[in-house]
Amino acid sequence: MGIRKTDEVDPAARETVARLKDENALLRAALVEARAQLGEAEANAGRDPLTTLVDARQFRIELERVLSQAARHGTPAALLSVDIDGLKAINDGHGRVAGDAALRHVARLLKNLIRSSDTAARAGDGAFSLLLDHLDADSALDTAERIAGYVAAHPLDLGHAEIRIGVTISAASIMPGDTVEEVLRRSARNRERVKQF
Repeated sequence: MGIRKTDEVDPAARETVARLKDENALLRAALVEARAQLGEAEANAGRDPLTTLVDARQFRIELERVLSQAARHGTPAALLSVDIDGLKAINDGHGRVAGDAALRHVARLLKNLIRSSDTAARAGDGAFSLLLDHLDADSALDTAERIAGYVAAHPLDLGHAEIRIGVTISAASIMPGDTVEEVLRRSARNRERVKQF
């Protein structure tokens, strides 16, 4: 049995090393892709997939933050509930795709109108919630009218048809000492006294 010279490499070992290098490169590429997907998932966590607005769970966290701030500093805030009028008619008359387009359209309009300190969330099928930080009741109603006018002035363009969208908005003031449940109940109660714009 002789000793093999170092420049004499077994062809099978060479093939194994080459295969392992290829597999290592594939694993590195997969790791880069997985990290990118994780970053995207983290960025979208707490977001409604259709509208990209905050989802209900994240909205509750934001509401708790505002309630805590109101309790600590006595700062006013308001919760606006925005419902798309006639969403079922849009779905029935133009199809589900048009209904989804209407939801995305209104979500974009709402994002355009609120301040960076405010929060817009998808609350249900055709419903949105707006958490308006540092805003008293009168200013919240003024904001509601401005939102409704802006939505009405910007119809949804489907390419083959334009759809004018109306909204119904109710407002609930957030007061120091409120709980999440109290604010949500007040908002639901105020829906009986909603204002159509």
